[in-house]
Amino acid sequence: MRSTVRSLAALIAVASLAGCGGGRSDEEQVRDTLVAFRRATARQDYKALCERILAPRLVRSVREAGLPCEQAMRRGFQGVRDPQISVGTVRVDGETATAEVRTSAAGQEPSRDTVSLEKVDDGWRIASLAR
Repeated sequence: MRSTVRSLAALIAVASLAGCGGGRSDEEQVRDTLVAFRRATARQDYKALCERILAPRLVRSVREAGLPCEQAMRRGFQGVRDPQISVGTVRVDGETATAEVRTSAAGQEPSRDTVSLEKVDDGWRIASLAR
C-alpha cells in the first residue's frame, strides 16, 4: 500500500511539472516531431502522418490536389524500408521552425534536406520538405 501511495505521489509530481512550464523546449518538440515522422514512416502508419505529424495546411493541399492524404502517403512511402533520420541544426522563429536533416532508407541514396515546421495547437507539425 505504501509503495502505491509513493507511486501515485510521483505521478502527480511529474504531471504537475509538465503542466507548469516544465515541458520540453520548442527545439526538443521539433526534434520529437521528426522522430515521430520516421517511426510512422517505418510502420507505414499513414493515418498518424496525416492526423498528427503533417501540418493541417499541408494535408489540405494534398487533398485539394485530388488525393486523400493517407493514399498520397501510401504512394509516396510504400517502398521505404528502414528509414533513418538524423536531425542537425534546428531554428525556431516564433510559430515556425526549420530543421536540417539527413535521411536514408534501405536501398536509397542518403539525402540532406531542410524541413519546415509550424506550430499548431497540439505541437509542431511538418509543413514542407525542401532539398
